[in-house]
Amino acid sequence: MIITRIFKKLKQRVNFYSELTKFKKQSESFKTRFSLKKEDHFPCMNDNTASTGFDRHYVYHTAWAVHFLFNNKIEQHTDISSTLYLSGTASSFCKVHFYDYRPAKLELPNLSCKKADLTDLHFKSNSIESLSCMHTVEHVGLGRYGDPFDYDGDLKAMKELARVLAFGGNLLFVVPIGSKPRIQFNAHRIYTKEQIIDFFEKEEGLKLKEFTLIPENEKDGGLIKNPSTKLLDSQSYGCGCFVFTK
Repeated sequence: MIITRIFKKLKQRVNFYSELTKFKKQSESFKTRFSLKKEDHFPCMNDNTASTGFDRHYVYHTAWAVHFLFNNKIEQHTDISSTLYLSGTASSFCKVHFYDYRPAKLELPNLSCKKADLTDLHFKSNSIESLSCMHTVEHVGLGRYGDPFDYDGDLKAMKELARVLAFGGNLLFVVPIGSKPRIQFNAHRIYTKEQIIDFFEKEEGLKLKEFTLIPENEKDGGLIKNPSTKLLDSQSYGCGCFVFTK
């Protein structure tokens, strides 16, 4: 295995210099238009692929949330620790307040970035009409991001989200979904759809408005609204997108 990896890297390096030579010969103007010094070489060895790869969870769930906010004409939104691509994009059409345990130094019009602890939010109860927390809760309490270990940290975070959500407001909530609940320490937890619905509906009194699945296998599609039980049961590491209201 080690020899195979070494051979692959050596082959890539040979290919790089072969392509560099061809590129130089293509035009005599390279010496005048741009410098092409050895210290500026930046080999990219793995990008020559038949299709463009992407992280299915993060591209799809971010698009799902942005579409929801835009289609519902949200004027002000609060996000807790989701991907910054959501806050950055949504700030183009609504005012966004982003909060994280590790504050982000992101400066854009209509966007503010501040610190907050998801397990002890400083907001008043029933105060936020449009709220999101996506691909975040599964990490809480595992220590991955410098937070203290807490086996039930995710439940505390979910309880806080339900507490601060305003009556009639919407919570966009995203976590990994599989057929069986498990922890892949120290990366994340994987939940079942029923675990999330039971907690927010039975424990916190919220109501599920929408459920969309991002299947782990691209052959099963992109965003699947109200997926079949068969598809859900086939997931090991899918992505569940929930909309709850109070």
